[in-house]
Amino acid sequence: MHQVERLGAGSLVRGWFRMLVGLTIGSLTGVAGLAAAAAGVGVVGLTEYELGRITRFDRAVHTNPLTRQGCRRYLAVRWLVGALGAGVICLLAFWYAIGISMVTAWLFDGDWALVEDADRVTLGLLALVAIPGALVIFVTTAGVVGVAVLDRWLATAMLGTSQQTLLRERVAELKSTRAEVIEAIDDERRRIERDLHDGVQQRLVALGMLIGRAKRARGEEQLQELLRQAHDTAGEAIDELREVATRVYPAVLDDAGLDAALEVLAERSSVRVEISNRLGSSPGTALETVIYFVTSEAVNNAAKHADPSLVEIHVRPDGEGGIAVLVRDDGIGGADPTGTGLSGLARRVKAVDGDFEVTSPPGGPTTIYARVPCE
Repeated sequence: MHQVERLGAGSLVRGWFRMLVGLTIGSLTGVAGLAAAAAGVGVVGLTEYELGRITRFDRAVHTNPLTRQGCRRYLAVRWLVGALGAGVICLLAFWYAIGISMVTAWLFDGDWALVEDADRVTLGLLALVAIPGALVIFVTTAGVVGVAVLDRWLATAMLGTSQQTLLRERVAELKSTRAEVIEAIDDERRRIERDLHDGVQQRLVALGMLIGRAKRARGEEQLQELLRQAHDTAGEAIDELREVATRVYPAVLDDAGLDAALEVLAERSSVRVEISNRLGSSPGTALETVIYFVTSEAVNNAAKHADPSLVEIHVRPDGEGGIAVLVRDDGIGGADPTGTGLSGLARRVKAVDGDFEVTSPPGGPTTIYARVPCE
């Protein structure tokens, strides 16, 4: 508990000093911003610098796309915050200088104190100014935080979106994503039902008919032929059932991880598949599942509709805290992003706050890109 309290106090102190540095820089750039706003030159670049300063020394500001007119208005007002920050910093430095000079002059019997009584600093004088001095220093210290908050609020109010608006947009997005995920699950269930009905069920019906014919066979040769056909049909039914089960969820993904699952996908594909997986460690079961189904659906779509000679799969960190998945084939192109398979993938990726994009001009090649965040 004491360690947590020390960490919290240390974090507050470090945060205050970051705000002080940011406010000092902002006080200096306020005049430059006013001049840029008056001249109408370099306002976008200077606004970007101010936003970067606030983000570095305080917190990120969510802004709309910057416009020259909006940046000019912001800089024309922001110099007032810079001037206020300069005043707070000067007042803070002044009272700290008074306090330090009085304490050191009293300790070392010096005559350099900014406030003295007959060229001396007595204990009574220190006691007299201690309480009002401490209050002034506390207020100016808190004023640093206040001006920093005002600086961030001004940027948000004039250039960006408030936290409340962002939260409302996020809630609306989550509601939409939830509805799309439910729709994608229903689509997947219908597809599984269709696969079972059109594939496995037909094989099992044919198997039952072959067994029935075998029971009525009159000769040994006819019996053996029917049993051979029944055996082949049973094997085909098992293969199709295994394919359906893999589309539902590949067991190898849990047993051996993403690398093995992609290798099995490549082995079962009817086209040549090359895999490049540069992930150093597992991103977690949920993300591995999304990555696998993106690649699986892309490969199956290419094999069924694009007639490619090669499908390439690239999985790698994107350098921004996410994972990029790229599936490219050299087929005939023309893939429809609104189709059942690809639109289902887009909803699945969006459910984890990811991005999904399909590029498939007529004549090819087709490129499917997905990005999923790791956090």
